[in-house]
Amino acid sequence: MRAETGKQAPDFTLQNQDGKQVSLSDYKGQNVVLYFYPKDMTPGCTNEACDFRDNKEKFSDLDAVIIGISPDPVESHQKFIDKHELPFMLLADENHKIAEDYGVWNDGIERSTFIIDKEGNLQKEFRKVKVEGHVEEALEYLRKAS
Repeated sequence: MRAETGKQAPDFTLQNQDGKQVSLSDYKGQNVVLYFYPKDMTPGCTNEACDFRDNKEKFSDLDAVIIGISPDPVESHQKFIDKHELPFMLLADENHKIAEDYGVWNDGIERSTFIIDKEGNLQKEFRKVKVEGHVEEALEYLRKAS
């Protein structure tokens, strides 16, 4: 199943930074900001993660959870979270199957964000994201949608 705006978002189950299995369907009833990024600890990915971190309360106020996905392993995610005090989970998509389901794998992750509504429908896609200003753009979309 491929991700398509206006349709049910492809469900998945991946391990988070603690090795716990997490499914997208666990978050029915909340908005989900699902962001795909290339690699832990790299400058652009660190800036993006820290922007999401610094705005977490604004997302929470809009009943939205933030979930990051990259092909990095669980251990790398844990170090990334610890180093930058990230208050949201990161999921390990090591075989990049979920990235492929969402159409963001092209010999590596194409930085992208998806807004999924409380019913699990894909409402908005941000593809080929530029880090600067992106988090505010996602917040603005959620504000208008609520």
